[in-house]
Amino acid sequence: MFRAAMSLRSLAFLAALIPVGLVASCGGGSERSCGGLNTDTESDPMNCGKCGNACATDFACIKGRCLAGDCQPGDVEDCYNGVDGTQDVGPCVGGTRTCEEGGTWTKCEGEVIPVGENGPNCHDGIDNNCNGTVDEDVDADMDGYTTCGGDCCDSTECTKPGNVNPGAFDAAGNNFDDDCNGTVDDTILLCDQNIASNTQNGLDYARAIDICQTATDTDKKWGVISGTLTLADGTGVPDPESHAVRPRFGPGLLPQGGVNLAIISSGGAAAKTDTMPAFHDFVSYTHVGTQTSPFPQDFFVANGMSLPNAPGCPDPFGAVANDPVMLTFRIRVPSNAHSFKLSTNFYSAEFPEWTCSSFNDFFVVLLDSTYNGMPANPMDKNLAFYQPMGTMMKVPVGVNLGHGNTGLFTQCVNGETGCSGMAGSISTCLSTSQLTGTGFDDPESGSCDANSVKGGATGWLVTSGNVTPGEVITLRIAVWDTSDHAFDSLAVIDGFQWSVDTAQPGTVIFKEKPPMADVDDVPSEAQVTRGIQ
Repeated sequence: MFRAAMSLRSLAFLAALIPVGLVASCGGGSERSCGGLNTDTESDPMNCGKCGNACATDFACIKGRCLAGDCQPGDVEDCYNGVDGTQDVGPCVGGTRTCEEGGTWTKCEGEVIPVGENGPNCHDGIDNNCNGTVDEDVDADMDGYTTCGGDCCDSTECTKPGNVNPGAFDAAGNNFDDDCNGTVDDTILLCDQNIASNTQNGLDYARAIDICQTATDTDKKWGVISGTLTLADGTGVPDPESHAVRPRFGPGLLPQGGVNLAIISSGGAAAKTDTMPAFHDFVSYTHVGTQTSPFPQDFFVANGMSLPNAPGCPDPFGAVANDPVMLTFRIRVPSNAHSFKLSTNFYSAEFPEWTCSSFNDFFVVLLDSTYNGMPANPMDKNLAFYQPMGTMMKVPVGVNLGHGNTGLFTQCVNGETGCSGMAGSISTCLSTSQLTGTGFDDPESGSCDANSVKGGATGWLVTSGNVTPGEVITLRIAVWDTSDHAFDSLAVIDGFQWSVDTAQPGTVIFKEKPPMADVDDVPSEAQVTRGIQ
């Protein structure tokens, strides 16, 4: 009797565990009756594993579980990855694909999609781009390049024809042959090897900051057309000690791209152990001949014949740039680029004692461009400015960034600032690792605080500007002492990159992010295979 009671109780318990609908299905397997309809709960996304358990959007029901698959294993469907309107035109035909275990589609087997009418396809008697015309030599996308002139995507071969041609840059990591040279993602990222540290060749400095292609005034490809070293007004020859190409600045500051970086300085362009040129103390060195020049005229005029300044700090005095040096590059912009960015790091021996004083040494990145869209480039052309969040204020990159805890001076010692200027304090210093061995880290006890050192730095910043595709821009990068020749400043420049997107012009703190490709659109699987956009 006891055993019989236990058996009945066990049967009742098991019956309670059986999902609703399963009792009505006695044939085994995964067939169920859910709401009066037979279904396979192993594969039905509306009844996955049990009746009523619907999988969320973009999830498939695979073996009774909702998984992030694209399809149901075993499904077969027609497919075509060419541009709309090209299927069954010329040689272009669709294919089929099969859903594999795990919910992923195979390649579209048997399809033929449009390819360029360029190169050997230009005169083969086939409508390779499936637009209804055979062997056309035209510039349908109005990008300045014809099909037989090398444009591998002029109409139907990709989703954004105007961004793909021999004048484009090959955006790294996007699986497109943007520049139509036959190779996907072959962007040259390393071109700054074997440069003499004391080079006087302006094009070497373009290579040092990772602009890896040259061009001429008459060709259509993008690249640096010219590079020069001058004083701040674009004339003269700067002190050879004021600029250098280095594999690092001190042991703590390494390149952002390639194997070298560029340095320009109102003092010497060297850390303590460097040679060619050699180290000079950043407090007392004056360029040979006590060099001066006018300020960059357009920048000076745009600011009302004065230098802009950090709010609340004394205006600079004097009418000339002291110990100046300027890098000037003329560059043809890629046909698919809408902005660029470069990495900068500003050092100054004016910090901390002359912070918020008239001795605000200047670092400028001046952009001449025809771009007139939004977000707008600054009216005075200087991209080396910081705009505090939530304000319309624009603070030029200089030692006065160390006043008022802007957060833009991070390589320094916290404590008193402006003890010889406008008194203040700083608490945003994070480290002195990028000062190590440079001379800016030498102890300077009593210079504001007992633990003061000779200078400070911003740490890596990112400076961005917008451009017009295909235009020739002029980029001027300069540093100079303001109001006197003492207490020098220095700028490190590196990591130049183009982007297919517009940017917010100006300068921000560098924040390391996972690498992402610059892409205009998401390519189809077939387009990725052929390396076109």
